Amino acid sequence: MFSGAQISLYPMSSDFIWIITDALSALDPYREHLRIETDDISTLIVGPPEVVFAAMRDLYSVAGKGGVHCVLSATISRGCPGEPDDAICNAPGFDGPEEPLAERMETALAALKDAPHKGVDASAQFSLYVLGSNHHMDEIYGCIDFVKQSGAFDRAKNFCTRLKGDAGLVFATLEQAFCAFGSKQGHVTIDLTVSANSPSVTA
Repeated sequence: MFSGAQISLYPMSSDFIWIITDALSALDPYREHLRIETDDISTLIVGPPEVVFAAMRDLYSVAGKGGVHCVLSATISRGCPGEPDDAICNAPGFDGPEEPLAERMETALAALKDAPHKGVDASAQFSLYVLGSNHHMDEIYGCIDFVKQSGAFDRAKNFCTRLKGDAGLVFATLEQAFCAFGSKQGHVTIDLTVSANSPSVTA
């Protein structure tokens, strides 16, 4: 399987270079388990989903801790038929038979109990796309039910769902949405925007 994310970080500050480079240092503990490529538009991180989401969470948290308004934008994908399998993406959780949807929801909710507390608020909106599946709406509705019980649900919006809370819980919820819904070997993507310290929250 191939899994990874294209991510871009946008600090609303004249010190954006320092903020971005400092945040990228949060990827260092994960580099052994990821393929990372950075250009002038985005950073590609390829690897198992649990490492990809932890790396994104920590990058976002470092950028957000300084109090500057920062936005992380990401396109996250697994199982894309146009990408070759990559051994670095090995994720045993995607092996074996497909569990019933209700059982996957329970497992996803249980996994949130281990979410770390990062001390950085995250306001996020995401859209889940279950591709190449005749029962894609069942999977999406199941994901929505899961999110509403996650503790990170804020509200539904047009074309997306809004999350809010500590970055640890928000990114753990996103990871479970990405991994638990849709076929194990199917193509699943998430379109994600996460914001920290927006002045419009208190305006």
